Amino acid sequence: MQKLTNKEEEIMKILWKLKKAFVKEILEEMEGEKPHYNTLSTIVRNLQEKGFVDHEAFGNTHRYFPMVTKDQYRKKFVNAAIVDYYEDSFKSLVSHFAQEEKISIDELKEIIDLIEKKK
Repeated sequence: MQKLTNKEEEIMKILWKLKKAFVKEILEEMEGEKPHYNTLSTIVRNLQEKGFVDHEAFGNTHRYFPMVTKDQYRKKFVNAAIVDYYEDSFKSLVSHFAQEEKISIDELKEIIDLIEKKK
């Protein structure tokens, strides 16, 4: 599974949310500056070539749906980020968020409780 571009990830997030969508519906869900319909259609077809989406044909139009779940994609690339940026250490990752004050003591306690329940 390859890493997606930011725009491809944005489209996948929309497809994960909608479950199935025509290009027009994807375009309607996009925030900010929207690409031209044909550009978006090309990106979606590229996602299909990469194996991330497939489609159902309705005459000349296609309704696209995800072939890769959000969880599958997240696991692959969160783990890769931890290897690349945190020396394959979840401790380093959590320490980073604690130092940046992105995680509270209560949240850390919840994480510890989850780990202890799994034992």
